[in-house]
Amino acid sequence: MQFTDQLKRSVSLPSPPQRIISLVPSQTELLVDLGLEERLVGVTKFCVHPEGLRKLKTIVGGTKNYRMDVIDSLKPDLIIGNKEENEQEGIEALMGKYPLWMSDIYNLEDSLEMVASLGEMLGAKAKSEQLIKQLSKDFANPLAKKGKAVYLIWKDPIMVAGAETFINEMLGFAGYENLIRTSRYPQLSENELVELNPEHLLLSSEPFPFKENHIEYYHSLLPKAKIRLVDGEIFSWYGSRLLKAKAYCESL
Repeated sequence: MQFTDQLKRSVSLPSPPQRIISLVPSQTELLVDLGLEERLVGVTKFCVHPEGLRKLKTIVGGTKNYRMDVIDSLKPDLIIGNKEENEQEGIEALMGKYPLWMSDIYNLEDSLEMVASLGEMLGAKAKSEQLIKQLSKDFANPLAKKGKAVYLIWKDPIMVAGAETFINEMLGFAGYENLIRTSRYPQLSENELVELNPEHLLLSSEPFPFKENHIEYYHSLLPKAKIRLVDGEIFSWYGSRLLKAKAYCESL
């Protein structure tokens, strides 16, 4: 069986995969929600959903650094990764040894394409189509405009979500105008952040775990801004977690 991943690579599977390793937390959760938990043999230490899964599966490392010896011991017949989240050198090493399907996601269309592809490849087409139908309905219309925003993903140095990111897509859906026009995840100085003068400053729960005590600090820099903690999983996970996104964004 031949399939094409989101990097336009051909992935050959001699038979339906029964020993899958997922190197991406959001895609791990998706696989479980597609009814494929029994076929998952390895996950990362960051695959926190569904709760308790890491106790049942073998941990192969993180999303950037994986233990090749552990992966080899699991004898996977499919590994699922992501261009942004996984480290290129390790991925290239795995490509030479195992069937490897890679996602590459910047927007909702990419996400739905990923869901459809995994559903077809793994024999879960009915569940994937049901998920796509619900997400298409949820995201049919962006929410009411809230104002200009900056979304922080790291504290020191200050790093923000810019254009050409899934977070940027989610900000637009939630009603925020992202003030960061630079692509990917640029760094900002405190002065640059102040000069942007956002109406909203969103402090993500991941990858840096912003907490309540950080709000006061940023309020001293931006006294007029509305500053709040936000669930980073909602804004950056592009699998079945998106089912929770509309209600969450409406609550902001």
